[in-house]
Amino acid sequence: MASAGGIHPPGTSSTPFSPYREFEDITNASFHLDMWDLDTVESVRQKLGELTDLHGLRRIFKEARKDKGQDDFLGNVVLRLQDLHCREDQWYPLEPRTETYPDRGQCHLQFQLIHKRRATSASRSQPSYTVHLHLLQQLVSHEVTQHQAGSTSWDGSLSPQAATVLFLHATQKDLSDFHQSMAQWLAYSRLYQSLEFPSSCLLHPITSIEYQWIQGRLKAEQQEELAASFSSLLAYGLSLIRRFRSVFPLSVSDSPARLQSLLRVLVQMCKMKAFGELCPNTAPLPQLVTEALQTGTTEWFHLKQQHHQPMVQGILEAGKALLGLVQDVIGDLHQCQRTWNKIFHNTLKIHLFSMAFRELQWLVAKRVQDHTTAVGDAVSPEMGESLFQLYISLKELCQLRPSSSERDGVLALDNFHRWFQPAVPSWLQKTYNVALARVQRAVQMDELVPLGELTKHSTSAVDLSTCFAQISHTARQLDWPDPEEAFMITVKFVEDTCRLALVYCSLIKARARELSSGQKDQGQAANMLCVVVNDMEQLRLVIGKLPTQLAWEALEQRVGAVLEQGQLQNTLHAQLQSTLAGLGHEIRTGVRTLAEQLEVGIAKHIQKLVGVRESVLPEDAILPLMKFLEVELCYMNTNLVQENFSSLLTLLWTHTLTVLVEAAASQRSSTLASNRLKIALQNLEICFHAEGCGLPPEALHTATFQALQRDLELQAASSRELIRKYFCSRIQQQAETTSEELGAVTVKACYRASEQKLRVELLSASSLLPLDSNGSSDPFVQLTLEPRHEFPELAARETQKHKKDLHPLFDETFEFLVPAEPCRKAGACLLLTVLDHDTLGADDLEGEAFLPLCEVPGLSGSEEPGDVPQTRLPLTYPAPNGDPILQLLEGRKGDREAQVFVRLRRHRAKQASQHALRPAP
Repeated sequence: MASAGGIHPPGTSSTPFSPYREFEDITNASFHLDMWDLDTVESVRQKLGELTDLHGLRRIFKEARKDKGQDDFLGNVVLRLQDLHCREDQWYPLEPRTETYPDRGQCHLQFQLIHKRRATSASRSQPSYTVHLHLLQQLVSHEVTQHQAGSTSWDGSLSPQAATVLFLHATQKDLSDFHQSMAQWLAYSRLYQSLEFPSSCLLHPITSIEYQWIQGRLKAEQQEELAASFSSLLAYGLSLIRRFRSVFPLSVSDSPARLQSLLRVLVQMCKMKAFGELCPNTAPLPQLVTEALQTGTTEWFHLKQQHHQPMVQGILEAGKALLGLVQDVIGDLHQCQRTWNKIFHNTLKIHLFSMAFRELQWLVAKRVQDHTTAVGDAVSPEMGESLFQLYISLKELCQLRPSSSERDGVLALDNFHRWFQPAVPSWLQKTYNVALARVQRAVQMDELVPLGELTKHSTSAVDLSTCFAQISHTARQLDWPDPEEAFMITVKFVEDTCRLALVYCSLIKARARELSSGQKDQGQAANMLCVVVNDMEQLRLVIGKLPTQLAWEALEQRVGAVLEQGQLQNTLHAQLQSTLAGLGHEIRTGVRTLAEQLEVGIAKHIQKLVGVRESVLPEDAILPLMKFLEVELCYMNTNLVQENFSSLLTLLWTHTLTVLVEAAASQRSSTLASNRLKIALQNLEICFHAEGCGLPPEALHTATFQALQRDLELQAASSRELIRKYFCSRIQQQAETTSEELGAVTVKACYRASEQKLRVELLSASSLLPLDSNGSSDPFVQLTLEPRHEFPELAARETQKHKKDLHPLFDETFEFLVPAEPCRKAGACLLLTVLDHDTLGADDLEGEAFLPLCEVPGLSGSEEPGDVPQTRLPLTYPAPNGDPILQLLEGRKGDREAQVFVRLRRHRAKQASQHALRPAP
């Protein structure tokens, strides 16, 4: 039987109708529909009433020629019944289409195919509703089985054939939509408990029942059946939730979505009016789920405990099993925190993670406490390692604890560290023993070769850094909660680390001696020594990071209330500084050894420099020394880290200065050798400075360097230059004299450039020493222009002698005919020698005064001097211990001029030494 409706020719509206037709042979039968335009008979009067123009009149004449009552053909539709589905709803084009009528329009048809046979055996023995339910169960089972065979998941959609069968059965039995939805719910909810398909398939019947629910529609047995389905699905869902860790494993990607879908189904089911009326005594769903989760968590823990049960009973095996159990608990809590908690909270407002943490930490605490009690205080190394791993795992577990707003009361794992106190000494000793073994193995395998061009230490230094990093990591892992005990543990870690550093120094030096013992090449031994020094420097850098790696600042804040003031500084910092000082000493010793090897070569080259023949230029004579230093220092710079290279340069510079001082002392009488040493010092200064890459100026210009530089300048100078420097020195000493213990002289001097004359007025002397036995003196003054080689033609002048006068007024004028140029030179002066005249013996020296000629008015410019001021000059004595310049001049035995000058100055010094008063400094 088929029905169709809806005709829609072009330009017209549709007119629905629903005729039913029966077909015996569906294979060969076809559906044929003709569409006509109905033509009704109208009178001429009616047509003339509609006439409006000439076109309308022409139409009336045309229709008059047609047969009365003849309809117009619009088109037809012909369809084979075999091509139709159970239900069809489409627009079909009208045929035939010709050039005159290319578009005849469309016809909207709806088909329903219904089987007339009704009297089956099942329909005669069971109610139609029950038959429909059983039929639906069979179809769903078939669909699920087919998808499982193809390794695919059923999405809840029935095949078109199954949907057709259900539709035909519901139509034949006149089942209402409500009873169809209820049958679907009963079938799906039962099959869900035995077959695997998405729980989301249950949402549609739940929604349909909720919208159409009227309790009076159902018979008593149907109400019981529906209530039983609610209770059964709820119990089954809670059992799945209780076992959600195994039913919905995270190894399957869609597990979270499946669990969330199940929870949504249960929530929607419990919200239904039907559920509230048929199952009124059921507890709230969040309460039921919470109880299921608590029970399931405990069951899961016991299953895991049985899974980790060791095959061999023993305390060590029990510890390993407990460690595995704790790690499984941590993994489960991570899954609850990251995945499951959000699902349960968003659906039911249940904090799964907090609940699971409370349950599991209590179960774990009970078993850990029992295990540590069984271990006791005697902890072997193997047991200590097991307990340490367990301690670390418990710390990780406690770090997962929920915030204070999500938990109440004290946790069973609070202060769990107290259970592990007996094992702490074993942990610390194990850490040190492992580190020591690693250090020994690293040194034994080290070939003392730099790791690379930029990395100048060897493999053992890297291994040692890794070893210390592991110790620091262990300390951070331990992180002992008790402040006072944590301080003592940190002290132990620092002591062990510092002890390992000193052990490493001894081992690496012994390794260097072992490798270099068979080496004939001294350069190879120096290479190894450089690597050893670099390794120690790297070790010092690593040790210096201990306060940061062991978090001393945070420790100080924690223990501030339990330690005495300064105790941390006196223990940890003192230990660290002591170790750093020891490392510094080892490094300096190594650098000192390297320096000694180079010092021998430097001393040899300086000795050769002094003894080279006179024909060789000084610049050529120092080339071997400079090439030796260039090669050796470049090598050391390549093989040593910068800090140690700077230390090496400092030692070499100090030694080089010492060797130069000794060479200069032995060659004081040789101007040539002194000149070579002077040039060598200048070049060595440039070499050690290395354009800013070597020693800084303040490190180069030491007191020894400055004194040596002055001595070499003096030794390399000519005798006349030394004499000039002597007078410069005396003028400087006089300028620094502030007292007049020996008396003073007053003069006026000027230079007249037009006459090339130096005019000197000797006015007076005062406060002279009484050198005669009668308590007085007979003073007079000698006036000479010095140095004599600058003024060879000018003889000395003398004043009149004054009898018994300690304050003589000379008032005498002297003129010296001398050009201005020599007077302007440094050291040129007028020497005023005050003497006490003795008739029978040699004259006694009262003192000497020096008037610098460069300061005389008239020498600085071409203008004639005006008023000449008086100049008061204090009298001084020559130095009683000898002058270094005079010593240099005295050593030049072949220089007559030098010998004459030295004899005169020695005589003056001897005269001065006969008086009681000391000369001014």
